[in-house]
Amino acid sequence: MTAASYQSFTRVEPSSPSNKGLAPIASIQNTINDPYAAPARVPLDGSALPAQTHGRARSVSIPGAQAPRVLQPFDREEIKILLLENVSQGAVAMLREQGYQVDFHTGSWSEDELLEKIGEYHAIGIRSKTHLTKRVFSEAKKLLVVGCFCIGTNQVDLKAAGDRGIPVFNSPFANSRSVAELVIGEMVCLSRQLTDRAQEMRNGTWNKVSKNCYELRGKLLGIVGYGHIGSQLSVLAESMGMRVIYYDVLPLMPLGSARQADTLEELLGKADFVTLHVPELPETRGMIGAKQLAQMKKGSFLINNSRGSVVDLGALADAMESKHLAGCAVDVYPREPPKNGENMFTDELNPWASRLQKQPNVIMTPHIGGSTEEAQSMIGIEVGNALCRYLNFGSSVGAVNFPEVSLRPITESEVRVIRICYVHHNQPGALLAVNEIIGSHNVDKQSTDSLKDIAYLLADISDVSESDIRDIYTRLSKTPACILTRLLS
Repeated sequence: MTAASYQSFTRVEPSSPSNKGLAPIASIQNTINDPYAAPARVPLDGSALPAQTHGRARSVSIPGAQAPRVLQPFDREEIKILLLENVSQGAVAMLREQGYQVDFHTGSWSEDELLEKIGEYHAIGIRSKTHLTKRVFSEAKKLLVVGCFCIGTNQVDLKAAGDRGIPVFNSPFANSRSVAELVIGEMVCLSRQLTDRAQEMRNGTWNKVSKNCYELRGKLLGIVGYGHIGSQLSVLAESMGMRVIYYDVLPLMPLGSARQADTLEELLGKADFVTLHVPELPETRGMIGAKQLAQMKKGSFLINNSRGSVVDLGALADAMESKHLAGCAVDVYPREPPKNGENMFTDELNPWASRLQKQPNVIMTPHIGGSTEEAQSMIGIEVGNALCRYLNFGSSVGAVNFPEVSLRPITESEVRVIRICYVHHNQPGALLAVNEIIGSHNVDKQSTDSLKDIAYLLADISDVSESDIRDIYTRLSKTPACILTRLLS
């Protein structure tokens, strides 16, 4: 049996640990920051590159650097990747250039569709509407990695993925500027009632008024969540003459003249505009309800471009109907339609929908905070690079549910070298069993880390023969703690 006939990996079906008692962004930047990043020669406009007809990309962008070898699974099985929800064409081009077979679809897939077809694929890329459940992962016999081409990962059962040794990658910061700019635009529209005036003109009504229309200059913006988006927004708002106050659960250094509020109540009671930029966590679900809306200044404005669970939108409809708030902008919802189309956003989906739709000075947008060409291109590059790094080199840096481990690359000049990618239960004796197997060989480099119940080890072994490879692979796959064993060369 030759190396080419081996499986690319062995996965042990999820179970309790055996010993229960012991219980990239631009290609050059990626290559510099992470030597495993295969160069992503993606046009800025996202247009497709010519298909590569043989092999995998092996060029590097650093003069004088030794070319990293793009590692291959031993069975040489063609890697199949499923991309859903119209992810960036730049990412599609990048992955095809790497020699992968890519199936691209513009829409999301239901659980039933995934259950039927997921078993064919080694990797999947999704956005926010496709849900990867425990049932889906149970049928994903070949799946090695998941890429979320968006900020959040709430649509993925992260524990189920981790239990099967599948890292999940996302792009938490690539669309920060797009969201921040949207908030600036929404504040201008709300303070000038622009959406109402525009709709009136479309209906033939001339309504030139200045009452209750204001400049942003001198107003106080309250930012809830001072992370990448909140801090960028802070700088943009100050450049327009606004004052900024922010609230965060952590003490954070302010940018410009912004200052941190001691409590959420303090911010709500002082701000003319309140904008939310928090993740979806148990602590943030429903954090703005009737009580918090009542604490806001009368005539103030609320903007939510974070997560649909953060604001009680029924209570927000009450605040708009009572005229306590002068306006609001909402981009995210507890339940969102699975696809574009007319009559998709109705009271059947969210019972308060028509109440908000009827109110003046309300901006409702279909989750477009990060929907710009620039943001989607950056997300495509970042997540596409993460998928390539993991498939080609075993690097898990940036995974949200998985230990982060990386090794410097095997170069083209090195021969008879294999890389072991070993995912295992984090339990006593697991590494001892591994080292007993590989300890008699020339281990060039090795790194390991754990995250809760899952651990991940990378090791490079040189001067191995065909019989050595067969022995290492078989013995590692049979270790009691093994979840997944993958060999690359």
